[in-house]
Amino acid sequence: MTSEALKKEGEIARNFDDIKSRIEKVAVKWERSAADVDLIAVSKRQPVALIQAALTLGHRHFGENRVQEAQEKWPALKEQYSDIELHLIGPLQTNKAKDAVLLFDIIQTVDRPKLARVLAKEMAAAGREIPVYVQVNTGKEPQKAGVFPEDTDGFIKECRDDLGLNVIGLMCIPPVEEQPAPHFALLAKIAARNGLSRLSMGMSADFETAVQFGATSVRVGTALFGTRSDP
Repeated sequence: MTSEALKKEGEIARNFDDIKSRIEKVAVKWERSAADVDLIAVSKRQPVALIQAALTLGHRHFGENRVQEAQEKWPALKEQYSDIELHLIGPLQTNKAKDAVLLFDIIQTVDRPKLARVLAKEMAAAGREIPVYVQVNTGKEPQKAGVFPEDTDGFIKECRDDLGLNVIGLMCIPPVEEQPAPHFALLAKIAARNGLSRLSMGMSADFETAVQFGATSVRVGTALFGTRSDP
């Protein structure tokens, strides 16, 4: 390993320690256990060398935004590390559903009936029952994926009862120009009334607030790997 690679691995190790320490601190403050919060390392557009560094440090929870990019990186890594848990955290096109079912361990972005139907079909064909999250558009932003809050109960019921999907939680991405706390509180309220225990919410800028409001997964990229140089 080159000196530059060793330096980068050291930086990532320090970043992981810092993020985990911050999760621990806020969990204690709000009488939660940090062990109940999974840190998902967002590895989109990150080089394999940095992902390998995180794996070497013992981290196993990762999130990718695009199926095609994940296909280029993760099959070989999953052969090397059999306990990786790979989350799809970006929008999923129905024509990529089959590939997603074969590669990912959890799909966090189920956001419309057509996609839910296709995923159910592809899981049955592959003989896989992959846990899924329903993505909720808490800010009702027209440019953003996700079910509107008022439609979420019915959509969860459809996914569970009609399609047999294993819905385990909800995820959201609050509007960047708004305080995240009300959005996290709303997501937690919807989850509670639907008997869902998993909440994927919070990113590099707001994961501590997310932990306060009950996040069981936080999706952190920049704060772990550093700013990406490519678009």
